[in-house]
Amino acid sequence: MLYRSLKEIPVSILGFGAMRLPLVGGTEKPTDSFDPARSIDEEETTRMIEYAIDHGVNYFDTAYNYHGGKSEVVLGKVLKPYRDRVTIVTKLPVFLVKERKDFDRFLDEQLQRLQTACLDLYLLHGLNEKTWENAKGLDVLVFLDRAKKDGRVRHVGFSFHDTVSVFKEIVEAYDWTMCQIQYNYLDEQYQAGREGLTYAASRGIGVAVMEPLRGGKLAKVPPEVQLLFDSSPEKRAPAEWGLRWVWNHPEVATVLSGMSTVDQVRENIGFAAEGRANSLSARDLALIQRARKAYRKLLKVDCSGCAYCMPCPTGVNIPMNFSLYNDTVTFKDPTGVMVYNAFFPPEQRASVCIECGECEEKCPQHIPIREEMKKVHAALYREAGEG
Repeated sequence: MLYRSLKEIPVSILGFGAMRLPLVGGTEKPTDSFDPARSIDEEETTRMIEYAIDHGVNYFDTAYNYHGGKSEVVLGKVLKPYRDRVTIVTKLPVFLVKERKDFDRFLDEQLQRLQTACLDLYLLHGLNEKTWENAKGLDVLVFLDRAKKDGRVRHVGFSFHDTVSVFKEIVEAYDWTMCQIQYNYLDEQYQAGREGLTYAASRGIGVAVMEPLRGGKLAKVPPEVQLLFDSSPEKRAPAEWGLRWVWNHPEVATVLSGMSTVDQVRENIGFAAEGRANSLSARDLALIQRARKAYRKLLKVDCSGCAYCMPCPTGVNIPMNFSLYNDTVTFKDPTGVMVYNAFFPPEQRASVCIECGECEEKCPQHIPIREEMKKVHAALYREAGEG
């Protein structure tokens, strides 16, 4: 396993993201992992984590709200015997903070869940302009200083979903160890993007990358993109092309992968063996640029499936609606219509949207969800007996 540095912390270039841990009964749809009623398969999770640690992965990332809080609990249980070999990272849910005392309440609860006296890295979760201003107003930076001083936290950082100007403001506001941004070959100029990546590095801040495969969209590619990859003399799986592109950036310390099976862990560790900075050739980079252009022509809705828009107050399953819509309209998969009408609960369909706009305020991609929901239902809904 290759390692890079988050300031003085050596971290594996492949990070274990605990957002999509395997579930009891399996995972059938993209948002299963966000259903707090579903139980994590602890036996499979243990196999995955033990294999990862045995093969050099030392960076484990979770958050307060993943799996309804169960992710932190399971991760704490499995990692406890390996505590001195791993970097444990979790996130303060600033979007749930209402008053100053909430900062300590959340942190103490997370330490208990993770069965550790001290977190290696503690991140402010999913900062945007609104949550950053609210957290600042409640003296979050004073809290971070105190948490480091009293030994509950070693290093601090933030994960981010907003414009590059907001990103730079946050970077300049504190002595952060690291930041976490969404970055992949489709999202090179999105949110913090390439400009934010290089800016953070210039300030000595380590960068962890989330969504390197865009919620799996860059691992199972459409025929138009697969043909491009097949044309290369370098034979790599689509997931390897996506991960190698991110690792090619020397500013990136670690890349988070939300893995759900031992096979995925094994495969990604294999890819990481070649994940050196500046290792892709000019021909490789030109090929990925062509793949990017091909993708952009295909996507109807640019949704990564992150589920930050959830929950919908009326019950619409927004990421699943967009997934079925893209599968049907963009990738010509007829099963999307069948699933929408035969298996998708009517109370979760796009037609239930009341256009309140709450989801659009939370969407990192700034998708006009209300308008798109109308298109989704028009494309997918079939009256009973209709073909």
